Amino acid sequence: MGQVLQFPVPTRTPNPADRPELDLLSAVDFALRDLADIAMTATQAAVREQAQACIAMLTDAYCLELERA
Repeated sequence: MGQVLQFPVPTRTPNPADRPELDLLSAVDFALRDLADIAMTATQAAVREQAQACIAMLTDAYCLELERA
């Protein structure tokens, strides 16, 4: 199983008015691009494997949603 990375908890609650509206498919698309960068540049095998597993999962969900649209 992959290694879980702990990210810092935000110190403030984001104000929705401060952020532009972002739809779920766009967010997944951005995440896929970021994960691809992480998978290519990560030096630890566990990090690369986890990123690749997340890419596969999100790609499947993204493609299914596009087929439904």
